[in-house]
Amino acid sequence: MVKSESKIIVVTSGKGGVGKTTTSAAIGAELARRGHKTVVVDFDIGLRNLDLIMGCERRVIFDFVNVIQNDANINQALIKDKRQENLFVLPASQTRDKDALNQEGVERVLTELKKDFAFIVCDSPAGIERGALMALYFADEAVVVTNPEVSSVRDSDRIIGVLNSRTKKAEQNQEVKKHLLITRYSQNRVQRGEMLSVNDVQEILAIPLLGVIPESTAVLNASNHGIPVTLGTPSDAKIAYQNAVAMLLGEEPLDASQKGWKSKLLGGLRLFNRSPA
Repeated sequence: MVKSESKIIVVTSGKGGVGKTTTSAAIGAELARRGHKTVVVDFDIGLRNLDLIMGCERRVIFDFVNVIQNDANINQALIKDKRQENLFVLPASQTRDKDALNQEGVERVLTELKKDFAFIVCDSPAGIERGALMALYFADEAVVVTNPEVSSVRDSDRIIGVLNSRTKKAEQNQEVKKHLLITRYSQNRVQRGEMLSVNDVQEILAIPLLGVIPESTAVLNASNHGIPVTLGTPSDAKIAYQNAVAMLLGEEPLDASQKGWKSKLLGGLRLFNRSPA
């Protein structure tokens, strides 16, 4: 029986290199840390970076495509995280192309996962090719990741259009709930006119703000060590991702000022989310 509370969340963007896989790992790990049984699914067939970010690349034996093609079952392909008992990874294939994904097979795998997991986080490839469309199609909610620069925001706007028109929910006259996550944000660079402000990005994309992840060496360091940011050492980026997950769950963000970090940026989501007068 499918658990009614199971939710499919796709992490997506129009542009590559904005931090989707880092975000998928961070969100998945934080949901698990909060007690929710969570699986992160890599839809980037042929590239496969999620297992590296999650630190389980040496444990991959079977993958997503193997399960779709009935070469392995779900339990054989799932990798349980050694740090969080509620966290699992379903890796992508590194040797197939994206045509290996088909709607029927993806739906069957997601339906199986829904039996055991409260959250299914789908790490989507960039753009609107087959792998990305498969990741988007079954989503209940979407985290649209963008950098605060024009080309990234423009491409994210295109993805929002796809979410509104080419998903299962759209076919049923329903809407995928969308959240905006701005990554690699630097207030100093905004003040120098080198990147868009939070308000600029919100005005263009017009979806609710989930979080603002500051430009931080902690993100790269965590990725290089195969550790999701939210399971890593204390940093401004870690708190920002934790705040974003709290918002995703409908909870209050952490009080960043008590953690000694940049509270103006990390704790200011209420200000950013206010409707214009």
